[in-house]
Amino acid sequence: MTKRIFRAVCITSVTVLLASIILIMGVLYEYFNEVRKNQIKSELSLAKNAVEAEGISYLEKLEKSDYRLTWIDKSGNILFDSQSNSENMENHLEREEVKKAFETGSGESERYSSTLTEKMIYCAELLDDGTVLRISASQLTVLTLFLGIAQPIAIVFVIALVISFFFASRISKRIVEPLNSIDLNNPLENDAYDEISPLLSRIANQQKQIKLQENELNQRKNEFLAITSNMNEGLVLLGKDKKIISLNPSAESFFTSESDCTGKSFIEIERSSEIIRSLEKAELNDTSEVQINRNGRIFQLNISCIRDTGELSGFVILIFDITEKSDSENRRREFTANVSHELKSPLQSIMGSAELIETGIVKKEDMPKFIGNIRSEATRLLTLINDIIKLSQLDEGTVLPEQEFDLYSLIKENIDILKDLAEKKNISVSLKGESLNIKSIRPLVSEIVYNLIDNAIKYNIENGKVNVTVSEDDKGVYFSVADTGIGIPAEYQERVFERFYRVDKSHSKETGGTGLGLSIVKHAVQDIGADIKLESISGKGTVVTVRL
Repeated sequence: MTKRIFRAVCITSVTVLLASIILIMGVLYEYFNEVRKNQIKSELSLAKNAVEAEGISYLEKLEKSDYRLTWIDKSGNILFDSQSNSENMENHLEREEVKKAFETGSGESERYSSTLTEKMIYCAELLDDGTVLRISASQLTVLTLFLGIAQPIAIVFVIALVISFFFASRISKRIVEPLNSIDLNNPLENDAYDEISPLLSRIANQQKQIKLQENELNQRKNEFLAITSNMNEGLVLLGKDKKIISLNPSAESFFTSESDCTGKSFIEIERSSEIIRSLEKAELNDTSEVQINRNGRIFQLNISCIRDTGELSGFVILIFDITEKSDSENRRREFTANVSHELKSPLQSIMGSAELIETGIVKKEDMPKFIGNIRSEATRLLTLINDIIKLSQLDEGTVLPEQEFDLYSLIKENIDILKDLAEKKNISVSLKGESLNIKSIRPLVSEIVYNLIDNAIKYNIENGKVNVTVSEDDKGVYFSVADTGIGIPAEYQERVFERFYRVDKSHSKETGGTGLGLSIVKHAVQDIGADIKLESISGKGTVVTVRL
């Protein structure tokens, strides 16, 4: 603080001194400039009268001085110059002061030299015979004037600085001395400035609060150290009376409680009968577990008792979010059950047909029908196995190389592959757009295109249409597959990308669908970092857009 006061006083003094010097310099400059102009005008007036009376003879008799006289005719040519040969001088008709003299009878102008340290003043007057007589003389600039009095200014400046430093040092010490002598242990007993009395009062109040809080923290410190802290999961610390000692942010979010609930009974922030029973069970058995569904998530609460020499001293509640683990386990069980069922169905059909053929029950004319059934079911089984293998490969997260290719050509290739399937159902497949080169994982993009067009054909109506469009906008490249098929009801649209999920299982069996096509599409879209959007109206058709 002493330094700040010292600097403030010094800066103020120096600023005032500099402002005074600048003001004085300005006044002096204006004064000397006006005096010089009046002298030049007086000399010009005398010279004008003499030239009109005696002519050039007067000018030739003049002795050299710091004034320069120039006589100019009506055309701007120099008739006489007191310091230069008039024959070698340029025309002066366009000079500002000369021009004004011809127009108004008199003219003035000022011009600086190249060094900016000297200024020339020019005055011109029109003579009776129509010629112009001009006088010029040098006038010192502000810089020259400053340099001329620089020494006394420097002396005054140094003296002022010394005086400023002396008084600044004394003033700052006198101001700070009462502050340095304040007794902070007894702030209300100090006799200091009235201005800092409110501050001393606040310090005294804070000291009282700190002492109270210190006692309270010391009381809780032993309980807190006996439990544990700094958990990444949700953590609740309860005293033996089941009052809250601490909650971390994850626990606050789980219980939707406020951060200032310390000291409240646990039942005030959580009234779930399952958690309360689990807490009572932990009190009897030292530990307990309970799973809770909350806000669409699954949580596991592990409750442990803390005992000190056999006496209950508190509880620790750890909260784990096991949603992903539970969902993964459910998906694994569901996938296993679905795979078993899907593999079992075609195998039973194949075995039944083969058994009938083997026992000779099938008539000769019915043999092609049963053999065809075996072939179609075997094809369905092979397709299912291939889709399961593809999903397994996508689940493994194998990194495939990216390459540049033409999206339009890739889609056309897949349409050609599915041409026979479309012709069997009298489905017309069209492709619109233009060649667009993209850089992505070609096999995965091809898998997406194939499955979307395959679905559009399989779940279409007889003589239906499939329109594939490739385009580009300000958001990037995209393609869409639109069909005139059976559509998907709104309540099922969020689940169609799940594995083995079918909206109409009977229709899927007729078409030979495995229920994995859109799951493969979803995984492939995620792997290439694309976005997929499904729009469908039941009975009218579906549009699927993939933005790359």
